Amino acid sequence: MRIHLHSRRRTIILGSTLLFLAALGDPLSLGKKKEQPAVTMDERKRALHALNRLTFGPRPAEVDRIVQMGVDKWIELQLNPDKIDDSVVASQLAPLRTLRMDTREIVENFPPNQVIKQIADGKAALPHDPVKRAVYEAQLQRYEDKKEIKEDAAKTANAGSPGTAETDQSSDVDNKKARRKEDRQSANLKIQELLDLSPDERMKEILKMSPEEQRAVAATTKGPRADVLTEGMSAQQKETLMALSNPEQVVVGELMQAKLLRAIYSERQLDEVMTDFWFNHFNIFINKGADRYLLTSYERDAIRPHVLGKFENLLVATAKSPAMLFYLDNWLSVGPDSEVGLGMAPPRGPRRGPGPRIRTAKAKKASGLNENYGRELMELHTLSVNGGYSQRDVTEVAKVFTGWTIEQPKGGGFRFEPRMHEPGTKVVLGHRIKENGEKEGMEVLHMLAKSPKTAHFISQKLAQRFVSDDPPATLVERMTQTYLKKDGDIREVLRTMFRSPEFRSPDAYRAKVKTPLEFVVSAVRASGAQVDDARPLIGVLNNMGMPLYGMQPPTGYSMKAETWVNSSALLARMNFALALSAGRVRGITANSQQLASSASDASEALAKLEHYLLAGDVSQQTHDTISKRLDEPQIAQRKLDDAARPPNVAMITGLILGSPEFQRR
Repeated sequence: MRIHLHSRRRTIILGSTLLFLAALGDPLSLGKKKEQPAVTMDERKRALHALNRLTFGPRPAEVDRIVQMGVDKWIELQLNPDKIDDSVVASQLAPLRTLRMDTREIVENFPPNQVIKQIADGKAALPHDPVKRAVYEAQLQRYEDKKEIKEDAAKTANAGSPGTAETDQSSDVDNKKARRKEDRQSANLKIQELLDLSPDERMKEILKMSPEEQRAVAATTKGPRADVLTEGMSAQQKETLMALSNPEQVVVGELMQAKLLRAIYSERQLDEVMTDFWFNHFNIFINKGADRYLLTSYERDAIRPHVLGKFENLLVATAKSPAMLFYLDNWLSVGPDSEVGLGMAPPRGPRRGPGPRIRTAKAKKASGLNENYGRELMELHTLSVNGGYSQRDVTEVAKVFTGWTIEQPKGGGFRFEPRMHEPGTKVVLGHRIKENGEKEGMEVLHMLAKSPKTAHFISQKLAQRFVSDDPPATLVERMTQTYLKKDGDIREVLRTMFRSPEFRSPDAYRAKVKTPLEFVVSAVRASGAQVDDARPLIGVLNNMGMPLYGMQPPTGYSMKAETWVNSSALLARMNFALALSAGRVRGITANSQQLASSASDASEALAKLEHYLLAGDVSQQTHDTISKRLDEPQIAQRKLDDAARPPNVAMITGLILGSPEFQRR
């Protein structure tokens, strides 16, 4: 998202926005002082509260719909997502083919650098399929170009005193730069010719090009220009064109787009909220090598099916996921007294199979015992940092999970390798774990999932997400008891929370500050905007400090307000709200004008928009602060003698979306 402004105008708007934010007040202070203490919320507030907590934010008129249905009935429906038709989001996701591929298919269709290097070194062959082959050849050319540039740089750095050889090298580098510039200029001319062809003919011509030409075309068509070139193409054709430039980015980009599209369009909103919650709980960083390719399966196969089921099933699924095994390095963990650890036998390398053979590290070298997963399993996934375990317990758990590895990094699934497994009995939290191979790990996961400390930790985190940053201890205790009685049934724990007086209390109303993801998605939903391209929203979240799948430590992103509320963050949110409502975010079609289409003046537009965007529940301070700006020319859209022009609904919408009320949920 880029908004181009002259320097002076930008300074004026920046100053005006800061003054406006100061007048609105701090979102953290909203709701701390209540004018009229109440025992319960009325039905309309209950509906808004439920929508703010169980979804990524209400859509226009959705509060009225939930009131008519009945809040409790709607909540129960969200707890049973299989009963909800979600065909709209299914159609939105249909073009994103990688979402339906297993990891091996993703690697074969969108080769990572390791595969290209194997082909360049003669250790693997190019695919026969012409479309796949074009992608591989383009990446081979890219690989050779980078290698050549690196060699040229090394030659220049190692050259002695200036002389003929050095001059020749410098001239050679200059010639290569000039040739690349000519390639880009040629690509620009070729693109103009391609635009005169039908989409199918356009793709055929691109596939006929040399790898250099293909990469030049792909590299020079980004943003709006790429949209023009790919207009009318099939999903596979668009993916192929993007893959000619960067196949890895296709995989990562589709995963991120899917997360946003699901959050915006899915009717199974609680399911999406819980998927986000559990991914954050079992966090994995997307930019750790192989996980760029493993995360698609991780979220789809390990997280999503279990978000409302038994916690133990979710725990086991994440423990056996190649993405988790790779992220926390357990796939290379070797028992000191195992066959591999004693040097009696090397661990089996990745097995050969159809498609390229992938390696992500020097797998044939024993790396020793790795305690990363054992520590995070207890500290972050189950017992909590105060879970009562010792460093010895961490070491013993690490020994239990030796041999839990990956069939083929970035291409295969879970595999237990007995030759890497530490033999003998282990003692974890006072419990003797007899030598039993892979089943030792299952025994530890079962023990941790059943622990009252795990029940309390999970209940507290859920209450922090849905009730408040510092949830009532009495509520957490009741949720804990439900967890223990219902064998870790997440749906039952949530049901206990949603039915509790603490969840329905006025103290919980707008007690949470939205994270950047929640804010951006809720703004799109509230404004009724149509998302034709979710990629710009990915950039918005990067700028707000919450890149999707981008939290490097295993702690995941914080749910607490203090992490996200500061002047810079609030300014970024306001700027996004104004750009979104004005239709200045590429790929997003704003719909704010329709929300107040019949308004005759700015005051009436403000009243209508407060109803649709805030369900009419706006503080006097916010209302008065925005009202004072309604006579400004850029909002009223009139000159001194012109009172007939309609108000700037987009500007008013942006101001409301930037208000403290909208910042909270």
